[in-house]
Amino acid sequence: MFKGFTKEALEFLMGIRLNNSKEWFEPRKQIYIEHVYEPMKALGEEIYKPFEDTGMTSKTCRIYRDTTFPPHLHYRDSMWTCIHYPALFWSKAPALYFELSPEGADFGFGIVKPSAKVMERFRAQIAETPDELMKLVKKLRKKGFIIEGEEYKRKKPCSFPETEELWQKKSLSAHIRLQTPEEIFSPDLPKRVIEAFRQVMPLNELFHELVEIQDAVDMLEKAAAESAAEPAPEIVKAPETEFMW
Repeated sequence: MFKGFTKEALEFLMGIRLNNSKEWFEPRKQIYIEHVYEPMKALGEEIYKPFEDTGMTSKTCRIYRDTTFPPHLHYRDSMWTCIHYPALFWSKAPALYFELSPEGADFGFGIVKPSAKVMERFRAQIAETPDELMKLVKKLRKKGFIIEGEEYKRKKPCSFPETEELWQKKSLSAHIRLQTPEEIFSPDLPKRVIEAFRQVMPLNELFHELVEIQDAVDMLEKAAAESAAEPAPEIVKAPETEFMW
Protein backbone atom coordinates (compact mmCIF):
# COMPACT_ATOMS: atom_id res chain seq x y z
CA MET A 1 0.00 0.00 0.00
CA PHE A 2 1.33 3.42 -0.96
CA LYS A 3 1.97 5.60 2.10
CA GLY A 4 3.58 8.57 0.39
CA PHE A 5 7.06 9.68 -0.58
CA THR A 6 9.37 11.39 1.90
CA LYS A 7 11.99 14.14 1.83
CA GLU A 8 14.58 11.35 2.12
CA ALA A 9 13.54 10.20 -1.36
CA LEU A 10 14.24 13.58 -2.96
CA GLU A 11 17.44 14.00 -0.98
CA PHE A 12 18.63 10.58 -2.13
CA LEU A 13 17.90 11.33 -5.80
CA MET A 14 19.76 14.62 -5.55
CA GLY A 15 22.62 12.80 -3.86
CA ILE A 16 22.91 10.23 -6.63
CA ARG A 17 22.88 13.03 -9.19
CA LEU A 18 25.85 14.67 -7.50
CA ASN A 19 27.63 11.40 -6.63
CA ASN A 20 26.85 8.90 -9.38
CA SER A 21 29.13 6.11 -8.19
CA LYS A 22 28.96 2.72 -6.55
CA GLU A 23 31.03 4.03 -3.64
CA TRP A 24 28.33 6.58 -2.78
CA PHE A 25 25.36 4.34 -3.57
CA GLU A 26 26.19 1.10 -1.76
CA PRO A 27 26.23 2.52 1.82
CA ARG A 28 22.88 4.20 1.06
CA LYS A 29 21.23 1.30 -0.75
CA GLN A 30 18.72 0.73 2.06
CA ILE A 31 17.59 4.37 1.81
CA TYR A 32 16.94 3.79 -1.90
CA ILE A 33 14.93 0.63 -1.21
CA GLU A 34 12.81 2.03 1.66
CA HIS A 35 12.23 5.59 0.49
CA VAL A 36 12.39 5.38 -3.31
CA TYR A 37 11.92 1.94 -4.86
CA GLU A 38 9.34 0.40 -2.53
CA PRO A 39 7.07 3.51 -2.48
CA MET A 40 7.37 3.81 -6.28
CA LYS A 41 6.48 0.15 -6.71
CA ALA A 42 3.48 0.54 -4.37
CA LEU A 43 2.35 3.65 -6.26
CA GLY A 44 2.66 1.80 -9.56
CA GLU A 45 0.47 -1.03 -8.30
CA GLU A 46 -2.24 1.34 -7.06
CA ILE A 47 -2.43 3.53 -10.15
CA TYR A 48 -2.55 0.44 -12.39
CA LYS A 49 -5.63 -1.11 -10.74
CA PRO A 50 -8.23 1.00 -12.63
CA PHE A 51 -6.53 0.14 -15.93
CA GLU A 52 -6.01 -3.61 -15.49
CA ASP A 53 -8.76 -4.48 -18.00
CA THR A 54 -7.46 -2.19 -20.76
CA GLY A 55 -4.82 -4.56 -22.13
CA MET A 56 -2.05 -2.32 -20.83
CA THR A 57 0.75 -3.51 -18.56
CA SER A 58 2.55 -1.85 -15.64
CA LYS A 59 6.29 -1.38 -15.15
CA THR A 60 8.40 0.26 -12.44
CA CYS A 61 12.01 1.05 -13.23
CA ARG A 62 15.04 0.24 -11.11
CA ILE A 63 17.85 2.63 -10.41
CA TYR A 64 20.59 0.56 -12.00
CA ARG A 65 22.31 1.49 -15.24
CA ASP A 66 20.96 0.26 -18.59
CA THR A 67 21.99 0.69 -22.21
CA THR A 68 20.30 4.09 -22.50
CA PHE A 69 22.68 5.65 -19.95
CA PRO A 70 25.78 7.62 -20.94
CA PRO A 71 28.95 5.58 -20.24
CA HIS A 72 29.95 7.65 -17.20
CA LEU A 73 26.66 7.15 -15.33
CA HIS A 74 25.82 4.10 -13.21
CA TYR A 75 22.45 5.02 -11.65
CA ARG A 76 19.31 6.96 -12.45
CA ASP A 77 18.70 10.25 -10.67
CA SER A 78 14.97 10.03 -11.39
CA MET A 79 12.59 7.10 -10.95
CA TRP A 80 9.39 6.27 -12.80
CA THR A 81 6.51 3.88 -13.07
CA CYS A 82 4.36 3.62 -16.18
CA ILE A 83 1.38 1.93 -17.80
CA HIS A 84 1.52 1.11 -21.49
CA TYR A 85 0.30 -1.25 -24.19
CA PRO A 86 2.71 -4.03 -25.23
CA ALA A 87 4.96 -2.67 -27.99
CA LEU A 88 7.97 -3.69 -30.05
CA PHE A 89 9.86 -0.62 -28.82
CA TRP A 90 8.46 0.93 -25.63
CA SER A 91 10.22 4.29 -26.18
CA LYS A 92 8.42 4.64 -29.51
CA ALA A 93 5.00 3.89 -27.99
CA PRO A 94 2.70 6.01 -25.79
CA ALA A 95 2.55 5.58 -22.02
CA LEU A 96 0.88 6.91 -18.90
CA TYR A 97 3.68 7.66 -16.47
CA PHE A 98 4.69 9.00 -13.07
CA GLU A 99 8.24 10.26 -12.56
CA LEU A 100 9.98 11.41 -9.39
CA SER A 101 13.15 13.53 -9.59
CA PRO A 102 15.03 15.96 -7.33
CA GLU A 103 12.91 18.73 -8.86
CA GLY A 104 9.58 17.14 -7.94
CA ALA A 105 7.03 14.88 -9.62
CA ASP A 106 5.55 14.72 -13.12
CA PHE A 107 2.71 12.51 -14.31
CA GLY A 108 0.47 12.17 -17.33
CA PHE A 109 0.84 11.06 -20.94
CA GLY A 110 4.00 10.87 -22.98
CA ILE A 111 5.48 9.42 -26.15
CA VAL A 112 9.25 9.87 -25.98
CA LYS A 113 10.68 8.81 -29.34
CA PRO A 114 7.86 8.22 -31.83
CA SER A 115 8.91 7.30 -35.34
CA ALA A 116 8.74 10.02 -38.00
CA LYS A 117 6.00 8.06 -39.77
CA VAL A 118 3.86 7.94 -36.61
CA MET A 119 4.13 11.72 -36.29
CA GLU A 120 3.17 12.04 -39.96
CA ARG A 121 0.02 10.10 -39.14
CA PHE A 122 -0.53 12.36 -36.14
CA ARG A 123 -0.39 15.44 -38.37
CA ALA A 124 -2.85 13.76 -40.73
CA GLN A 125 -5.16 13.23 -37.75
CA ILE A 126 -4.78 16.90 -36.78
CA ALA A 127 -5.75 17.92 -40.31
CA GLU A 128 -8.77 15.62 -40.17
CA THR A 129 -10.06 16.70 -36.72
CA PRO A 130 -8.33 19.98 -35.77
CA ASP A 131 -11.15 21.31 -33.61
CA GLU A 132 -11.46 18.10 -31.61
CA LEU A 133 -7.75 17.90 -30.78
CA MET A 134 -7.36 21.58 -29.93
CA LYS A 135 -10.47 21.37 -27.73
CA LEU A 136 -8.79 18.52 -25.82
CA VAL A 137 -5.57 20.53 -25.43
CA LYS A 138 -7.50 23.53 -24.13
CA LYS A 139 -9.40 21.33 -21.66
CA LEU A 140 -6.18 19.75 -20.38
CA ARG A 141 -4.53 23.13 -19.89
CA LYS A 142 -7.48 24.27 -17.79
CA LYS A 143 -6.91 21.21 -15.61
CA GLY A 144 -3.30 22.24 -15.03
CA PHE A 145 -1.57 20.08 -17.66
CA ILE A 146 1.61 21.21 -19.39
CA ILE A 147 1.75 20.41 -23.10
CA GLU A 148 5.36 19.86 -24.17
CA GLY A 149 7.50 18.05 -26.69
CA GLU A 150 10.62 18.36 -28.79
CA GLU A 151 10.01 20.35 -31.97
CA TYR A 152 11.45 19.93 -35.45
CA LYS A 153 14.40 22.19 -36.16
CA ARG A 154 13.03 22.75 -39.64
CA LYS A 155 9.36 23.66 -39.34
CA LYS A 156 6.77 21.53 -41.09
CA PRO A 157 4.41 23.44 -43.43
CA CYS A 158 1.13 23.84 -41.56
CA SER A 159 -2.18 24.78 -43.17
CA PHE A 160 -3.97 25.04 -39.82
CA PRO A 161 -2.45 27.95 -37.83
CA GLU A 162 -4.52 27.15 -34.74
CA THR A 163 -2.84 23.72 -34.53
CA GLU A 164 0.72 24.96 -35.03
CA GLU A 165 1.95 23.95 -31.57
CA LEU A 166 0.90 20.32 -32.10
CA TRP A 167 1.90 20.25 -35.76
CA GLN A 168 5.55 21.03 -35.02
CA LYS A 169 5.98 18.42 -32.28
CA LYS A 170 8.57 15.68 -32.77
CA SER A 171 7.49 14.09 -29.47
CA LEU A 172 4.62 14.90 -27.15
CA SER A 173 3.67 14.90 -23.48
CA ALA A 174 0.75 16.23 -21.48
CA HIS A 175 1.61 16.18 -17.81
CA ILE A 176 1.08 17.76 -14.42
CA ARG A 177 4.08 18.93 -12.40
CA LEU A 178 4.18 18.93 -8.61
CA GLN A 179 6.90 20.83 -6.76
CA THR A 180 5.57 21.44 -3.25
CA PRO A 181 6.27 18.90 -0.47
CA GLU A 182 2.59 18.88 0.56
CA GLU A 183 1.60 17.58 -2.87
CA ILE A 184 4.53 15.22 -3.50
CA PHE A 185 4.47 13.59 -0.05
CA SER A 186 0.67 13.20 0.15
CA PRO A 187 -0.62 9.63 0.64
CA ASP A 188 -3.55 10.65 -1.61
CA LEU A 189 -1.19 11.03 -4.57
CA PRO A 190 -2.49 7.87 -6.34
CA LYS A 191 -6.00 9.38 -6.62
CA ARG A 192 -4.61 12.48 -8.29
CA VAL A 193 -2.47 10.46 -10.68
CA ILE A 194 -5.34 8.16 -11.65
CA GLU A 195 -7.59 11.14 -12.39
CA ALA A 196 -4.86 12.69 -14.54
CA PHE A 197 -4.45 9.42 -16.45
CA ARG A 198 -8.17 9.34 -17.20
CA GLN A 199 -8.02 12.89 -18.54
CA VAL A 200 -5.15 12.17 -20.94
CA MET A 201 -6.44 8.75 -21.99
CA PRO A 202 -7.77 10.11 -25.33
CA LEU A 203 -4.21 11.05 -26.33
CA ASN A 204 -2.87 7.69 -25.18
CA GLU A 205 -5.52 5.81 -27.17
CA LEU A 206 -4.96 7.95 -30.28
CA PHE A 207 -1.22 7.34 -30.32
CA HIS A 208 -1.66 3.66 -29.52
CA GLU A 209 -3.82 3.35 -32.63
CA LEU A 210 -1.36 5.32 -34.76
CA VAL A 211 1.58 3.19 -33.59
CA GLU A 212 -0.34 -0.05 -34.21
CA ILE A 213 -1.25 1.03 -37.74
CA GLN A 214 2.31 2.05 -38.54
CA ASP A 215 3.75 -1.17 -37.07
CA ALA A 216 1.40 -3.20 -39.28
CA VAL A 217 2.37 -1.17 -42.37
CA ASP A 218 6.08 -1.55 -41.56
CA MET A 219 5.71 -5.33 -41.21
CA LEU A 220 3.87 -5.63 -44.53
CA GLU A 221 6.49 -3.49 -46.29
CA LYS A 222 9.31 -5.54 -44.77
CA ALA A 223 7.67 -8.81 -45.83
CA ALA A 224 7.16 -7.46 -49.37
CA ALA A 225 10.78 -6.31 -49.58
CA GLU A 226 12.08 -9.67 -48.36
CA SER A 227 9.87 -11.50 -50.84
CA ALA A 228 11.11 -9.34 -53.71
CA ALA A 229 14.70 -9.95 -52.67
CA GLU A 230 14.38 -13.75 -52.75
CA PRO A 231 16.17 -15.35 -55.72
CA ALA A 232 13.98 -16.83 -58.41
CA PRO A 233 13.65 -20.61 -58.16
CA GLU A 234 16.19 -22.48 -60.28
CA ILE A 235 14.71 -23.97 -63.45
CA VAL A 236 15.79 -27.56 -64.08
CA LYS A 237 17.03 -27.91 -67.63
CA ALA A 238 16.12 -30.90 -69.75
CA PRO A 239 19.05 -33.17 -70.56
CA GLU A 240 20.75 -32.39 -73.87
CA THR A 241 21.15 -36.09 -74.75
CA GLU A 242 18.09 -38.17 -75.49
CA PHE A 243 18.09 -41.42 -73.62
CA MET A 244 16.87 -44.61 -75.18
CA TRP A 245 15.20 -47.02 -72.82
